[in-house]
Amino acid sequence: MNTTEVFLLAMLLIFSIPYLVWRLGRTDYWAPLVVVQIVCGIVLGPGVLGRACPEYYQFVFNPAVVGALNGIAWWAVMLFVMIAGVELDLGKAWQHRKESAITASLALGVPMAAGSLVGLGLLGYAGWMGPQAQSWQFVLGVGMACAVTALPILVLLMEKLAILRQPIGQRILRYASIDDLAIWGVLALILLDWERVGRQLGFLLAFGIATVLYRRLMARLPAADRWYVALIWLAACSFGADWSGLHFMVGAFLAGVVMEAAWFEQSTMDLLRHHVLMVLMPVFFLSTGLRTNWALGGAAVFVAAFALLLASCGGKLLGTHLAGKLLGWAPGEAGIIGWLLQTKALIMIIFANVLLDKQIISAETFTALLLMAVLSTMLTVPMVYPRLHRMGQTVLRRA
Repeated sequence: MNTTEVFLLAMLLIFSIPYLVWRLGRTDYWAPLVVVQIVCGIVLGPGVLGRACPEYYQFVFNPAVVGALNGIAWWAVMLFVMIAGVELDLGKAWQHRKESAITASLALGVPMAAGSLVGLGLLGYAGWMGPQAQSWQFVLGVGMACAVTALPILVLLMEKLAILRQPIGQRILRYASIDDLAIWGVLALILLDWERVGRQLGFLLAFGIATVLYRRLMARLPAADRWYVALIWLAACSFGADWSGLHFMVGAFLAGVVMEAAWFEQSTMDLLRHHVLMVLMPVFFLSTGLRTNWALGGAAVFVAAFALLLASCGGKLLGTHLAGKLLGWAPGEAGIIGWLLQTKALIMIIFANVLLDKQIISAETFTALLLMAVLSTMLTVPMVYPRLHRMGQTVLRRA
């Protein structure tokens, strides 16, 4: 077969297997389609398919095919991160700044501290830290990975639970928005390259000037032109960030966060997010699975993943319970908010991909973080739905 035929065979696997598992297995309660796609990406990677059928794996996922898949994956994740930036609503967080600041700080700080402790423990063993990392970068990166909330996936899960438009859902979005902003700020700090700091400062200065001009332009453009110009802006910002030594995903987030959600119709934004998730992101999940590595042994990776899961879930729940005590929340609210905010999935995987690209973490640490992200997201609906049911607030929508 030629490269085109093998590429199409890979695309057939990417789209058919997760859908059949999700639909025929009726996994939606504990594993939404996005989680099934991530798991299937791991299964189709070198750790599972590569070991079980090495010749078939090397035939389908040869360098030419992987290169083509990576190009699609890069653009997909840039679009997804830009949309996440556009949808950040910091105005509402400012209106409720005291409550939002206390909750967001505890919901981010406690799991980050717990995850950093796990990172310190991993430093004692060879093979976990990346070759280009300093100890503080590795520890902070692992800690922040445990604190991440996947805002776009959180929206999807709250839609499923029918609480997105309810007061508790809007509060959770405010907390997650502040934490999302902090996550990318910490990532930029981790990636700061003192040998290239002049180039990075130059990029930030140019970005600031360009943002003023871009916002003026977008305010004057007809609605039909704004999406197209937004894509040009996305490519330019991502290129500038990557050239300066940051990462193209940092540029993609910056490109989105300086845009106004009011420039675009909410229904169009929702539809674009849906289409990116359906049409493009499965390729990113597969390319993520291709990067998993079990060289330190499956047992060690699973032990690390379990420790990270405890730090992530336990830290998030402890943080929200502390916030609930300080702010006088109703009984049961802290548990619901904590379990929803610990949803990892896409954003944590994107975050970990950046750390792996920059060799801050090893492939083994990436695999452990990936497993933690999948497990934490699978726990969300089963842990939240009974609590909401007891509070009489929702009935789960089944697909």
